[in-house]
Amino acid sequence: MPGVTVGDIGPKFGINGNDNGFLRFDNYRVPRKAMLMRNAKVLPNGTYVPPKHAKLGFGAMVFVRSIMIKDMACQLGSAVTIATRYSAVRRQGEIKPNGQEVQILDYQTQQLRVLPNIAKTLVFLFAANEVKSLYEQVIADMQEGNLELLPQLHGLSSGLKSVVTWETALGIEQCRLACGGHGYSLASALPDIYEYAVGGCTYEGENIVMLLQVARGLVKLVPGIRSGSGQLTELTEYLARKQTPRSNFTCIDNTSAETLIADFEHAAQQQLFFAFDLLKQNERNLSPEEAWNVTGVELSKASRLHVKAYLVKNYFAYVSKCHDAEIRPVLDQLGQLFALDSIQANFGHFAMGGYYSDQQQKAVRLGIYTLLAKLRPNAVAIVDSLDFSDRELDSVLGRRDGNVYENLLAWAQKNQNYKNFSSTLPSTKTNDAIKLFPENKTESNNNKILTHQGYITYNNKNSM
Repeated sequence: MPGVTVGDIGPKFGINGNDNGFLRFDNYRVPRKAMLMRNAKVLPNGTYVPPKHAKLGFGAMVFVRSIMIKDMACQLGSAVTIATRYSAVRRQGEIKPNGQEVQILDYQTQQLRVLPNIAKTLVFLFAANEVKSLYEQVIADMQEGNLELLPQLHGLSSGLKSVVTWETALGIEQCRLACGGHGYSLASALPDIYEYAVGGCTYEGENIVMLLQVARGLVKLVPGIRSGSGQLTELTEYLARKQTPRSNFTCIDNTSAETLIADFEHAAQQQLFFAFDLLKQNERNLSPEEAWNVTGVELSKASRLHVKAYLVKNYFAYVSKCHDAEIRPVLDQLGQLFALDSIQANFGHFAMGGYYSDQQQKAVRLGIYTLLAKLRPNAVAIVDSLDFSDRELDSVLGRRDGNVYENLLAWAQKNQNYKNFSSTLPSTKTNDAIKLFPENKTESNNNKILTHQGYITYNNKNSM
């Protein structure tokens, strides 16, 4: 079509089953009937009519982000299912002298890699359910002209999109590492899961940009909070609450969900106030845009802690609805592990102003180790409850029946043609023996070795 150029952007890091292209117009007039005019409109006479509300166009974008949260939780769930099952099958080393080889899941270091990601999976799934419910409510309200909850949904979905995708990518990589060398094989399915999930950190909004969007909304609340006239929602009302100067956390066995929630809300509130004050200080000597830029790191941290506070509170709210005497303690332990693991990763924020003492920080570490030991016997059962089929996982390491090594050999034999002969060095047989010379080029029979700046490329003419 004259004036229109269409093409594909080429191979990507992953998700290459999806078509992604470019479109260029050159002096081309788009027919009015081809325009998307659900909210903004162009009249036949060319007059532009803006949407009734500036955020009406956020609907589709927010929908995709809400879907992404559950999708990412499922990706992490797939990875941690594979890692947990393999860790229960793989035996290596002894813990007790002269004892039998132990399952690698019995090692505390392995538990620390795997079990927090089980907790994150459930925390993210519960958050995804809540966002979906809020989205459905917003859509129903929008049809009646009520847009009151839309900004709240936009801020929540933006923050969750950033935090969940980032932690999912990190978690999948930890699961791959937990599987040792076999985790690097395509047989594990972990490389495929990672290359799919890591794209979520950038598509539908780069993660740091998303955090800064959330920060803009949070910063606007601070003057009203400090003057006592702020209009807050259920998600932000904790920001106006007077916080206790010290945490009530003592040890994990004597800590309630309410204490953990209060700790996260305190850290989020204090970080927001710190970022706000720093922003105002920077604005004294800089333009608003420049001040925002040089405060960006602290603003991003404020958004991340705000989202973490939401995740912890939402998880325990969901768990409180469970009255099964056998399942409830395990769910509580998973929530506690998520909370303590997050506190340990952000100790600086929780220790600010002496809120957490050195002794409490030590108690957090010990609490994590206690929870790992408690959750270890239930680890396989928990990931089995996620109910991923072998077909869905498509992983030799994560097979439900545990027959890993027989099938790993079968998989390798099936993929014998998956080679790149042009980049493989020859074996040290008589005619193929290699000696590295300082010269740039050596010839030996039909084999050629080219050296360039210390790198070696081998080309076998017979294999071409």
